[in-house]
Amino acid sequence: MARHFHSQTDPRLHEDHGPLTIVAGEGATVTDDAGNRYIEGMGGLWCASLGFSDSRLAAAADRQMRKLAVYHTFNHRSNEPTVELVEQLTALAPFDHARVFLVGSGSEANDTMVKLAWYYQAARGRPEKRKIISRFGAFHGSTIMGAALSGLPHMHKSFNLPPLPVIFAARPFHYLDGLPGEAEHDYATRLAQELEALILAEGPETIAAMIAEPVMGAGGVLVPPENYFPKVQAVLRKYDILMLSDEVVCGFGRTGNWFGSQTFGMEPDMLSVAKGLSSGHLPIGGVIISDKVYQCVADEAHKVGVFGHGFTYSGHPVTAAVAAEAIRIYREIDLVSQARRLGDYLHAALADALNDHTLVGEVRGRGFIAGIQIVEDRATRRAFAPELRIGTDVERRCREHGVMIRNMGDVLAICPPYIITEREIDALVDGIRSALDGAAAGNSRVGHVA
Repeated sequence: MARHFHSQTDPRLHEDHGPLTIVAGEGATVTDDAGNRYIEGMGGLWCASLGFSDSRLAAAADRQMRKLAVYHTFNHRSNEPTVELVEQLTALAPFDHARVFLVGSGSEANDTMVKLAWYYQAARGRPEKRKIISRFGAFHGSTIMGAALSGLPHMHKSFNLPPLPVIFAARPFHYLDGLPGEAEHDYATRLAQELEALILAEGPETIAAMIAEPVMGAGGVLVPPENYFPKVQAVLRKYDILMLSDEVVCGFGRTGNWFGSQTFGMEPDMLSVAKGLSSGHLPIGGVIISDKVYQCVADEAHKVGVFGHGFTYSGHPVTAAVAAEAIRIYREIDLVSQARRLGDYLHAALADALNDHTLVGEVRGRGFIAGIQIVEDRATRRAFAPELRIGTDVERRCREHGVMIRNMGDVLAICPPYIITEREIDALVDGIRSALDGAAAGNSRVGHVA
């Protein structure tokens, strides 16, 4: 246990305190090695859409493991589950004549979108169009390119990443970044104008694409104003810049549609999927590619002789079988309606419990994803000093009340499985309220972390 180097963890703190070891999962709950049971309000890492031990997904993996446990999709090869999964994904795609490139994770999917954007521009005779616009606060993965695209400081500090053609635009965070008296509609207009100014300053002829999460997840569950993406999309079209939608968190119903881009008026040229694609049961991701991009890329690859990209586990038969079964289940339970119904219930419960809380500045979200903004002063929206680690304190208190959420500094994130019950949602919200009450009442300075 001591030799496991954990992801996104402080190694020295981990050496002192050790891990929380989860040994079992059932439905929307997990159990640790001490026998404590928790309602898992984050679906693990935004991914366990069908809970933590779906029997049909396990059976799909078992059947395929016994029939064909491993194969590849290089050099014109395929396998039955991969063919079925691609057919399912193209049927769901938000544009006609889609193609699908399968990978092993969301990071690989986002890397692939960027490489495809570069390939597309080069094939059009525009190789100078290489820059990718991302946004401050974004998270797009932990590979070198994924980290470069991520607008989170800890993803860059001390890694000495190589110089990559990535530039950053403002995040859509009206609560903290809007001007005094500025309506959300006007704020979105200003962000689009700032984006256009950035493009002109960099040179439109140097920019290949913009990548964006419909709802920014790790950056704080940031929900854009309704007119934000339509205005952004108009700017990108004006300057011949592709739109890449990172649907790793938002895909498969999370915002109340199959894809977050459909919820917010995005018109992506490509979109990445992972996490909910297999309900997190096995690692798999993919890129859904528009016909415009595919035809240009395919022509160029034919000239080259081969498309020089791919992974050993692209189209792995077992992961594809599990993902195909997950999509079948999503259709059977009418996933979109389920997400909307549960989302309405969750947001109403959060509003009722937290809107008057002294530590809560804003409760936001869309569909079945939510964020709780913790503040030291509601009137001024002032945040706690980072060294007070308010989010860490509240997250710990949540576990003491039998619920798991994710803290991102001064934001608490909620992204439950779609199979959670209303009673479990009530218990989840009650646990969060109790944790916030404890943080407020247990310290001489409200929210102070000893």
